[in-house]
Amino acid sequence: MKTIILSSGGVDSTTCLALAVNETESKDVVTLSVFYGQKHNKELECARKAAAYYGVKHYEFDLSEIMRYSDCPLLLDSTQKIQHKSYGEQITKENGMVSTYVPFRNGLFLSVAASLAMSLFPDEETRILIGAHGDDAAGNAYADCSAAFIQHMDRAIREGTYGKVRIEAPFARKNKAEVVRTGLALGTPYELTWSCYEGGDVPCGTCGTCIDRQKAFDANGVKDPAIHQR
Repeated sequence: MKTIILSSGGVDSTTCLALAVNETESKDVVTLSVFYGQKHNKELECARKAAAYYGVKHYEFDLSEIMRYSDCPLLLDSTQKIQHKSYGEQITKENGMVSTYVPFRNGLFLSVAASLAMSLFPDEETRILIGAHGDDAAGNAYADCSAAFIQHMDRAIREGTYGKVRIEAPFARKNKAEVVRTGLALGTPYELTWSCYEGGDVPCGTCGTCIDRQKAFDANGVKDPAIHQR
């Protein structure tokens, strides 16, 4: 069984990588990152570092052209500013979507991973690991992180790859604190990861993902090594 990790260089995907390498040999694991027009390259740099740490092959694709019409504040050409408040404060009454939702991003990434899997391993079964967790889907903040979305994408990908490729979302029904708890037990190199929506040398500490990350480490009674080792 081969494994492709959708790697953002953050806590969740790097924990998926640690989980995969713990379950199988590193030669059977590869990571995949996508540049989709985001404002900074910190997450891509961290994804490369995580792959190097575990000695796995890393692939990158540029799909920024697809997002050129989106005004999501995470994107380079956006006119919107990143909101510096928790996801709970950002969730809209209309549909729950937060401003940092990138249009169908996970659907796009999973499709790319499925295509890569069939290209790299045409004669083998492959699983795609995605780090989406329950906090991402809570309140419908990110619709493409929900367990239902992952389930339907899994069915479509299995059907479209002759049953050779499937999706696994090991944290879909867990919160971020539980993800960190799993990662700490596996010795995940969180000092190599980046979560902040802003660029720069240190995390801003006040955007939605920074707030969630800090709460997750606090819940486990440990300091965030990515902050305290900088």
